[in-house]
Amino acid sequence: MKTHLLSEIEKNTQVFKNRIVMAPMTRSRAIQNLPNDLMQQYYAQRSTAGLIITEGVAPSTNALGYARIPGIFNNEQAIGWKKITEAVHADGGKIFIQLMHVGRIANKANMPENTKILAPSAVNAHMDMWTDTLGMQKTEEPLEMSLEEIEKAKGEFIQAAKNAIEAGFDGVELHAANGYLLEQFLNPNSNIRNDKYGGSTENRSKFVLEVTEAVGHAIGFDKIGVRISPYSTFNTMPLYKEIPETYIHVVTELAKLDITYLHVIDYAARATEEGRNLIKTIRKEFGQLLILNGGYTKERAENVLINNDADLISFGSPFIANPDLPYRIENNIEWAKADPATFYTADEKGYIDYPDYNI
Repeated sequence: MKTHLLSEIEKNTQVFKNRIVMAPMTRSRAIQNLPNDLMQQYYAQRSTAGLIITEGVAPSTNALGYARIPGIFNNEQAIGWKKITEAVHADGGKIFIQLMHVGRIANKANMPENTKILAPSAVNAHMDMWTDTLGMQKTEEPLEMSLEEIEKAKGEFIQAAKNAIEAGFDGVELHAANGYLLEQFLNPNSNIRNDKYGGSTENRSKFVLEVTEAVGHAIGFDKIGVRISPYSTFNTMPLYKEIPETYIHVVTELAKLDITYLHVIDYAARATEEGRNLIKTIRKEFGQLLILNGGYTKERAENVLINNDADLISFGSPFIANPDLPYRIENNIEWAKADPATFYTADEKGYIDYPDYNI
């Protein structure tokens, strides 16, 4: 008998062959921001996942804040991604692209000329960031986005999503977690605006919801997922008292759009009773597929599915060292450990050289 993790699940027009999701993970192999043959091999190796969600992919040049992250804003990038989607599909896999605008988590040394570091407000994250040309640098103070720049950014998300569908992706995940641009609008510490995108919970949520709705109208709401990370302080995002109110509002509005899934990083939320209650409320209010992520073992993941607390579970670093993770789960095989020293390097070491168990 198949475990819950290995059972098929369907929503809208999407069918996932199992409930094991490969979480989006920055891997920094996209030299000159171009998807390449190394990346094609990496994703193809992991195509037994019910769903692969790619690393964060920039929807525009202004969204490129890290070294060697891929984009989907020009034709050459789209061609590179098409090779990847075809390789995953050839092995029966499904793959969504994660659109990630870094916002204030950026340094100009990692960005092309004539780009801007943009954010809801001119509030520096004060983060250390690796650059290939200057070594470790600090993030720089961003420019506060004008209303015109907000509209332009929305348009960039829309065009990137269209490019992704043309490149063969099954859908798009909008990255509203981990302190990047979409979450920067949600948090009153990084968003100190006093116009229609700042102040109240509804105003701070507006950009996330408008981007989701616009992208959904462009490519279909059945091809949309959104990722959130309530209570996470990653990328120097301070906690704030309106967290439950903010995320209940966002999730309730996303549910009305009938997107296919919500992807919740829950490890920080589960540290407090308030956070655990929020996760329960999210499950209740969001009627579509719920993916949970946060250091899950096979046993914890199975229990969550058995208790109907989520529909799918995403695994991050286990998929780095175990390209055949669903096989290992099915056959109770111990998981190999990934080497953090090679998570963000530029070559094949620690990327495509982890073997399947039966090789």
